[in-house]
Amino acid sequence: MINSQLQEIGEHLKGLDEIESLKVLSELFPGKVVFSTSFGLEDQAITDLIFSNNIDINVFTLDTGRMFSETYYTWNQTNERYHTKVKAYYPQQEALETYVFKNGPNAFYESAELRKQCCFIRKVEPLSRALEGNQVWITGMRAEQSPDRHDLPQLEWDESNHIYKFHPLLHWDFASVKKHIADYNVPYNPLHDKGYVSIGCQPCTRAIREGEDFRAGRWWWEDNSKKECGLHVHATIPAEQN
Repeated sequence: MINSQLQEIGEHLKGLDEIESLKVLSELFPGKVVFSTSFGLEDQAITDLIFSNNIDINVFTLDTGRMFSETYYTWNQTNERYHTKVKAYYPQQEALETYVFKNGPNAFYESAELRKQCCFIRKVEPLSRALEGNQVWITGMRAEQSPDRHDLPQLEWDESNHIYKFHPLLHWDFASVKKHIADYNVPYNPLHDKGYVSIGCQPCTRAIREGEDFRAGRWWWEDNSKKECGLHVHATIPAEQN
């Protein structure tokens, strides 16, 4: 069933550019398409595509409570630029209070297991609430961001969240993303000008050094080339394999 539906949606999107694809998805699933933004360059480019073209897609963010002040600045600038209000989802109070009381405020440095627990409470669980009742999840993932994302299909089924995922910028390179931001004067996080490429929570993000991998600045203390927070590591069915 899912395979045939993926194939059908894929046929609707065949040959369309990013704006056309987003419009078609919003028409196929009216009021049920959402975009999750962390206010990074890719997400700001997609936000611009959505708001500048009046596409019916709801935009939300996950406020972990540990974000950079520059990220909040970008959030505010985005609201002002597009005359909108990006909806925020927050960690469940009891779960977060229990975690911090039991483990301490910076327990994520102590082990990968504690770090993943923190990510689950602050990001994964709020995401599940944000996606609930929707049918399509738009993301800013690009193929060149990491080896795990290199072979991603542009349209897939996320089995864990029971939702279609669409990655409009999947085949863009980083230069194309930066060009869109510059050409359309899109607000962006000033940390990008200081060597921060992938920006998450403040305690878990650093600027990358020349020659380092795109995501080297995330959870840099962990000796693992496949570092993810848990938002995009679920079982999926790609449209291309139908």
